[in-house]
Amino acid sequence: MKRILYIGNFIASSTQYVTASEILSDKLQMEGYQVLKTSDKLNKSLRLLDMIWTMTKNRNQTDVILIDTFSTINFYGAFLCSQWARLLNLPYINILHGGNLPMRFNKNPYLCKLIFKNAKSLVAPSNYLKDEFERNGYVVKMIPNIIFIEHYIYKERQQIEPKLLWVRAFDQIYNPEMAIEVLKLLVQKYPQAELCMVGPVKDSSYNNTFQLVNKYGLESQVKFTGVLSKSAWHQLATQYDIFINTTNIDNTPVSVIEAMALGLPVISTNSGGLPYLMEHNIDGVLVNKNDAKAMAAAICLLIQNPIIAVEMTQKARKKAAQMEWNVVKYQWNKVLNDV
Repeated sequence: MKRILYIGNFIASSTQYVTASEILSDKLQMEGYQVLKTSDKLNKSLRLLDMIWTMTKNRNQTDVILIDTFSTINFYGAFLCSQWARLLNLPYINILHGGNLPMRFNKNPYLCKLIFKNAKSLVAPSNYLKDEFERNGYVVKMIPNIIFIEHYIYKERQQIEPKLLWVRAFDQIYNPEMAIEVLKLLVQKYPQAELCMVGPVKDSSYNNTFQLVNKYGLESQVKFTGVLSKSAWHQLATQYDIFINTTNIDNTPVSVIEAMALGLPVISTNSGGLPYLMEHNIDGVLVNKNDAKAMAAAICLLIQNPIIAVEMTQKARKKAAQMEWNVVKYQWNKVLNDV
């Protein structure tokens, strides 16, 4: 089996936030691959230095490098690691995570050419990024993010209450403030409506969200839990009836896939890869970015028509099951064996 060096943000022990990268690396090890992960440093500069040092130190014990590639500031880290891999004569595979990566083709065309043209393979977890990259002349393999469907207990909600769940990092690109705007509109019709927000704090959007709660007098109806383990938020999800996703930039969010697996009807903005993940009014509902009125109206529709919600969640569960590791692993084995 190949010896893999996986370059990504492996900081779950500090943040309690388990990423798709942590899951993939663990499953590859279970398949028999030797996987060395870097880095677990919280400081971004130290993390990058640790990645470069780990690549250099282990260059003779590495067959292929996997590089998590995002669209924001971490894009430059992925670029530096890819070029260092070239200097060390080590083949690398870019795993495309950033929902705004297509923007880089216009903003950093030269860097994109250096990083992506020299990769042995490009892997995207969504057809959205696959299509965007192929439109720019790259060959991309689509391998979805992994879930373990047997770990997700499907709850069929015969009656829908205005109890909303939001699970994401408090980051401007995920637009958490919109969730409060949606709740503000919803309480006009359903005064008992409530919202639970789960996730780590990344930037000032958390304070902005908190201030909106106070401004609208919703303190008794909004709950902030901070970071929760997967099992904890899955258990929490049984107390809620609708999952909302308010993001402005996205790829294929694992939290949305998990909500689909758990039986929560999902109402999401149509940003990035979401239209590739969910089919509007079939296995979820899509609204325009920043359109709180449309999201609140969609919530009301599901509350009034629970049969529609049940039909959606049954189809969504079947779609989530297609991302089970026992299906996806064959695709990863082929990509790695072709290097």
